[in-house]
Amino acid sequence: MIDVIGIIGGGQLGQMMIDAAHELGFKCIVLDPQEKCPCSFNADEMIIGAYDDRDKVLELCKKSDIVTYEFENVGYRLVKEYQEAYNIVQGFNPLYYSQHRLREKNSAVKLGLKCGKFESVNNPTQLKKAIELLKLPAVLKTCSGGYDGKGQVIIKDDNYEDAIELVKNSECILEEFIKFDSEISVVVSRNPKGQITTLPIGDNIHINNILHMSVLPSLESETIKAKAIGVAKEYVEGMDFVGTITIELFVVGEELFFNEMAPRPHNSGHYSIEGASSSQFRQHILAITNQELKTPQLNDDCVMINVLGQDVEGVKELEEASLDNIYIHMYGKKEAKYNRKMGHVTLIGYSKEEAIKIRNRYWRSGNE
Repeated sequence: MIDVIGIIGGGQLGQMMIDAAHELGFKCIVLDPQEKCPCSFNADEMIIGAYDDRDKVLELCKKSDIVTYEFENVGYRLVKEYQEAYNIVQGFNPLYYSQHRLREKNSAVKLGLKCGKFESVNNPTQLKKAIELLKLPAVLKTCSGGYDGKGQVIIKDDNYEDAIELVKNSECILEEFIKFDSEISVVVSRNPKGQITTLPIGDNIHINNILHMSVLPSLESETIKAKAIGVAKEYVEGMDFVGTITIELFVVGEELFFNEMAPRPHNSGHYSIEGASSSQFRQHILAITNQELKTPQLNDDCVMINVLGQDVEGVKELEEASLDNIYIHMYGKKEAKYNRKMGHVTLIGYSKEEAIKIRNRYWRSGNE
């Protein structure tokens, strides 16, 4: 019988996992190096320690009936070592592939998913040869450690000193620049019995390579949405993943290109807490505890907008306005840094245009 869930990682995803776990009757213990991390506000117990601290990870495992992780930078070797003895049902594979862009891309190709062209590059000479093969523009990314636009450079012409510096210090991958019409993500949940469900798909809008807004329902055709769900299910099933996994896809006409995957709930699925019949976090808890999964349905049109460090004061004003069907989630992070995700706002029953008007009134960050 499962009573206690251990979570490696104490960020906002873990915080929202805990809320879902509590609703389902579970207790949660969290391992994180920061005493006042977002999970500290609702966890039943905190273990303070590094994610690669063998003794602390073992303590978490021994105190828990099942263990999960809430972000991809958890050391996969420790998870591999402990996964069978301590019921880490997701296993190490989602971490292993997501932590290295080349492994990730090769896994998609192996399963027959369409990807843009890419080349492994480890020094300036290899970079030059890869550019000759792929042509410009192209995107250089570090194989590990990058997120929200960090660790990547778009190469548009022969002046690419930033890219040369990046490849001098990091193992990288050069990717063909895909001129996509839109970018969507499919949030998939799969339990050990092989049941698979997906969240309703939204349209993702980015500013400065950071997700700014997800709008539902998506304006993509039903054909594209069905194809996207099929691609995501094929990937998750082919990789034998368990839990909630997010597949990001580029839409180019009627074609879909695999961009990347995240072995966890995703920012674009936050709307589901109020906007769907079951949230991505509830689906994750149900999946890892091997319970029945039902496909979440959209409750109403909705828009999710991220709150960054520079938006915090404006969102305080929005909260004071007490507008109907607007749900503000602040994660409790101590320092409001520029472009750091501090929370999100979900607007239920609002169109994209209505949401933008509210955003423009209260937010302090840039426009589309």
